[in-house]
Amino acid sequence: MFALGGLPVLLAVYMWIFVKESPVWLERGTSKDSKPRYLETFKHSWKIIVFAIVLMAAFNFFSHGTQDMYPTFLKEQHGFGNGVESLIAIFYNIAAILGGILAGTLSQKLGRRWVMIVMSLLVLPAIPLWAYSHTAVMLGLGAFIVQFMVQGAWGVIPAYLNELMPLGARAMLTGFVYQVGNVIASPNSTLQASWAEHLGGNFSLPMSVIAASVAVIIAVLVFFGKETRGKSIEETD
Repeated sequence: MFALGGLPVLLAVYMWIFVKESPVWLERGTSKDSKPRYLETFKHSWKIIVFAIVLMAAFNFFSHGTQDMYPTFLKEQHGFGNGVESLIAIFYNIAAILGGILAGTLSQKLGRRWVMIVMSLLVLPAIPLWAYSHTAVMLGLGAFIVQFMVQGAWGVIPAYLNELMPLGARAMLTGFVYQVGNVIASPNSTLQASWAEHLGGNFSLPMSVIAASVAVIIAVLVFFGKETRGKSIEETD
């Protein structure tokens, strides 16, 4: 698996040889004024950077909080075998793909913020089906709906983050805020597993509390955030 996972690195060779540089970079790349000034950018845009880090922490809790322990939940709490667990996982990953495509498309027409808000809040009514059902069919249906909405909200993030970050440090800052947010959310699995163990192996409550909490947090954060739809990638603010 590690060897197969390394194969995409070969795409870097293809990109180096055949993929052209961005016209914007070519236009600005030879100018001394175009060199990134990261310290100045942090000073000027620290509010946006902090907002993006908190948002990415919430989003990573949203994604990992609804995915990481779900196979364990299906096996240990419900006693399903590998076959059933795998089918449910395939089912909700298909939902994730469809949700990301739909939400990303809708965000071009309706706006980034409202699509992320609606997708996040629509997770709430699906939580009882997703975390408290007893049959494989109903749990699979709940997982399909939840991942459709969770990854639907995520489907807007690539465009939203890039449009949010200031020109000149966009590539660095987009990766930076995402990874810092990911680090903040990294205790998710340990938190859920420890909480479930304390409850005698019941994962339903930890999963549902985390999913519901971050859904509301994301909706509130995005509501007070900037709308970036239609912003030119060349704009600085």
